[in-house]
Amino acid sequence: MADAKDGAEQPSYEELAALVVELRAEVVELKARLAANSRNSSRPGSSDGLSKPAVDPKKRSLRRRSGRKQGGQEGHGGARLDRVAVPDASVEHPPERCGGCGGDLAGAESVEGGASRQVFDVPQQRALGVIEHVATLRRCDCGHVSCGKFPAGVAAPTQYGPGVRALGVYLHVFQHLPYDRACQALADLVGAAVSTGTLSEWVTAAAAGLCDFDERLRGLLTDAPVAHFDETGARIAGRLGWVHGASTEKLTRYTTHQRRGSEAIDHANVLPEFAGVAVHDGWAPYRNYTACEHGLCNIHHLRELQAAIEAGHTWPLAMSCLLLDTKALVATALADGQQRLAPRAVSELADSYYGARQIVRCNTVLTVLGGVGGIMVV
Repeated sequence: MADAKDGAEQPSYEELAALVVELRAEVVELKARLAANSRNSSRPGSSDGLSKPAVDPKKRSLRRRSGRKQGGQEGHGGARLDRVAVPDASVEHPPERCGGCGGDLAGAESVEGGASRQVFDVPQQRALGVIEHVATLRRCDCGHVSCGKFPAGVAAPTQYGPGVRALGVYLHVFQHLPYDRACQALADLVGAAVSTGTLSEWVTAAAAGLCDFDERLRGLLTDAPVAHFDETGARIAGRLGWVHGASTEKLTRYTTHQRRGSEAIDHANVLPEFAGVAVHDGWAPYRNYTACEHGLCNIHHLRELQAAIEAGHTWPLAMSCLLLDTKALVATALADGQQRLAPRAVSELADSYYGARQIVRCNTVLTVLGGVGGIMVV
């Protein structure tokens, strides 16, 4: 009876084979999670931490070789420091001795010509200038004495002007310097002894002055035919918050929120009113907005295809080449002033796509058949 009972509990070969396939699939998924990093997945670079893997320099970028040599290309104007017609100062360097006989040239005749070189540098004098505004008094013929009015913004006996305030806001907001380091930079660069509290007030005032601009920017992004949406974590007031971005080729708008999902997207109020093509990384909350079309960012496709290549598959290479070829053809067409690809180019890309799909299907069948038989064929 015991032998019969034990025999009844033994799984069949088919059950064991199915279990092997299931377990192997779990192992592949877990290995893929462990191997994921910012280069082969949608994970941000900050998530790599100190364990960021070393990468072959030849494989560091997902870009393909263009076939052109390194450096400036033919026809590129380049950038250089152009001479000015009237310099701020001129320093002469006369020769002290004759290059022929070695005689002393002090008091010798000056000759027209010579050579000149210009050096651009930060002036050595104090950079902070002081302008005194004086409200003068005038006596009228009637005997009344009137006092002039100070300009708008000049409200204290001593204060910093708009240039210093703009520089302080620039250092903190654009260059991302902390308040104390931005104040130190102001002191070192222009001699302005600004406290962190004062700089904070300047930043707040600058933000309030951008309200109309921000609403106009939001409207332009909402009306754009194509816009990109993304989000990333950031420390805000000492706690984890989220920076949401909406952008086009020329416009970019950032908003912050303590949440990451739909509540923050609604607060930014671009995507809820957007009716164009929203390009993003496929994060689920973006799909809740159905008034627009959705397009997935191809760099995320390339990273995930790279992860599949690193896992030993061969089919992702065909898909990667297709995406990069499409991008190159579109860039060439735009550079030539075309609004769309030629029908022949579209047809060739379609053939490449269906060819790549056929490779995927063949490899999927081989993978399934090989997995059941105990051999993984890819």
